[in-house]
Amino acid sequence: MCEHLPPCPTAEATDRDAALPVAHHPEQGWSLLCNGVLLFEDTGELLPNGQLVAPHRPTDTARAAA
Repeated sequence: MCEHLPPCPTAEATDRDAALPVAHHPEQGWSLLCNGVLLFEDTGELLPNGQLVAPHRPTDTARAAA
C-alpha cells in the first residue's frame, strides 16, 4: 500500500503509527495512515483487519514542582 521510499512501517509493525498520513482530519480527531491504520487523536488505532488498539498515551506525566 505504501509507495514512500523508504517504505513506511506495515500495519503489523510495532511502530505502525510512524507511517505517513494520507488523510488528516484534526477537527474530527483522526488520521488515515498510508499503511491503512486509522489513528485517533487519543492514540487509539483501528487496524486494517478490524482489530482495535487501545489508546496508549502516557498517563503518568511528570509535574513541575512549584
